[in-house]
Amino acid sequence: MAVDTVLWSRLVTGLTLGFHVIFATLGVGIPLMIAIAEFIGIRKKDPHYILMAKRWSRGFVISVAVGVVTGTAISLQLALVWPNFMKLAGNVIALPLFMEVFAFFFEAIFLGIYLYTWDRFKNPYIHWLLTIPVVAGAGMSAVFITTVNGFMNQPEGFVMQAGQFTAVNPVQAMLNTATFSKVFHVLSSAYLTGAALLAGIAALAMLKRGVSAYHKKGLNLMMAVVLVFSLLNTLAGDVSAKFLAEHQPEKLAAAEWHFETESGADLILLGWLNAEHEIIGALHLPKLLSFLAFGDFNAEVTGLNEFPPDEQPPLLVHYLFDLMAGIGFALLAISSLYFLFVLWKKRNPLNKWLLGLVALSAPLAFLAVEMGWFYAEIGRQPWIIRGYMRVEEAATSSPSVRILFFVFLLLYIVLGVICVLVLKRLFNNNPAELEMEKWLQAKQDKTAANTENGGHA
Repeated sequence: MAVDTVLWSRLVTGLTLGFHVIFATLGVGIPLMIAIAEFIGIRKKDPHYILMAKRWSRGFVISVAVGVVTGTAISLQLALVWPNFMKLAGNVIALPLFMEVFAFFFEAIFLGIYLYTWDRFKNPYIHWLLTIPVVAGAGMSAVFITTVNGFMNQPEGFVMQAGQFTAVNPVQAMLNTATFSKVFHVLSSAYLTGAALLAGIAALAMLKRGVSAYHKKGLNLMMAVVLVFSLLNTLAGDVSAKFLAEHQPEKLAAAEWHFETESGADLILLGWLNAEHEIIGALHLPKLLSFLAFGDFNAEVTGLNEFPPDEQPPLLVHYLFDLMAGIGFALLAISSLYFLFVLWKKRNPLNKWLLGLVALSAPLAFLAVEMGWFYAEIGRQPWIIRGYMRVEEAATSSPSVRILFFVFLLLYIVLGVICVLVLKRLFNNNPAELEMEKWLQAKQDKTAANTENGGHA
């Protein structure tokens, strides 16, 4: 039987992106949390926050190492799995791909300096300043690679001539119409997810071992960050919806199962479709889709039936969109509830059921990121470059792509297992409370030694 190379090409790329986005999100989100914790620790002269920065940076290095491997795999797959895409678009996306690598090396250099210069400066703010290029490098790495995805959704900055992209303006291609909304959404979701992960770890530790000052401070800090970026992420979602309504109306219509063009369109949540594409069991919010799309409850929203059947995205994107948006609002609700309990003195924010919700928010945040990216990529179908190249035109014709899928699957299983084992070994055998005692004792011993040497002198 013939190998469906298009299907296997999709599976290879979906597998890699699904695995890579976990570590890419951590790579962008965690450096900001490290910087915030160290800054507060210096300002308050509180060793708990300094220890947070130290411990988080150790775990971050592991995620960076895995992210390098998966990121390299994506670069390799662009050439092996999508050769026709690279032949057409390679001269357009070469600049952002190069800049993404440059941003990563910029981040890695300063990360190395940061890790090896703890307690080396008399002024601790000098060490903290090293987090700024790390945060900036991580953020810019995400920005540059997101511009590539933006170009695939909204191709600009070239002239199409004889089936080729000519007169290329790479900067205009990078700063395409989709860039702002996508970058805003990617960065806000990465920072939200990074904070949710660290808050979830603190909550889980308190559920297992009881409340400690270290984990309580970490939880309060990260839940504040979760609340801020939940609000920003909601705003980013609104910006993205308005972009889709104007520039990719078929994608928004598929996500909302909005088939007929109409004014005052309802927002459809949940539900399912029968064989005749009738919506069953859904929650209809009157006129809210029109407001979400255009800021006007009576605005006209283009229906999916306005587009040729072979250019309509798969309708399953509705479930992906609902899950992504639902989790986003759940994270906002959990963080709001947490601080409501903090302010309401009669309620204990560290009760077991609320800590359980906070712990659950960590995997939910990653699930939302996965659903968001799958929605973004599946919702662009059947195009790999919207309006210019379809997926089946871009994929390799080599049947070896099927073997490639299992090679990468094995690689990611090995990487995932090693990552989990290393992180468990790194933290389970060295709890924060024990490390704090050792660190404070070491500082006392160092101070005593300096005093003694000064006395002898």
